[in-house]
Amino acid sequence: MQPADAEPVAALIRAAFASQAVATDPPPSALGETAASVAPALASGGGAVAAAGEVLVGAVLWYPKDGGLYLGRLSVAPGWRGRGVARALVAAAAAAAYAQGQPRLHLSPRLALADNRRLFAACGFTETARHAHPGYDHPTFIDMEKRLPVQPPG
Repeated sequence: MQPADAEPVAALIRAAFASQAVATDPPPSALGETAASVAPALASGGGAVAAAGEVLVGAVLWYPKDGGLYLGRLSVAPGWRGRGVARALVAAAAAAAYAQGQPRLHLSPRLALADNRRLFAACGFTETARHAHPGYDHPTFIDMEKRLPVQPPG
């Protein structure tokens, strides 16, 4: 992805997070993404998009963090869910991690989004910790990681 992709990626992120199957508390900060907030993420880390022809159907941002490649804002257009787009984006992130010499992928989905957690588990992620957003007395999100083999599959 290039910095010029920031606006369409931000729009996709907002649309995807606005149409979650379950409302989350606190509301997702992703709803406030703009080209101005996505462009620095692209410049400092990177990401990948999935397209069907000229239509952007998925995106993920990533950056090195805590000894791995952290995935953020994994987003799939509502009409494209359940078609393998998220899995393809996770695979692209794994390829980027190999290229960068990162031994793992990690992310932090909301506890309320059970479908997302199941998807990530099916992609090989395991839960490593639970956390609460500031001001909450109970866990609201989890950390998950996927350890990568020493050699990329192929």
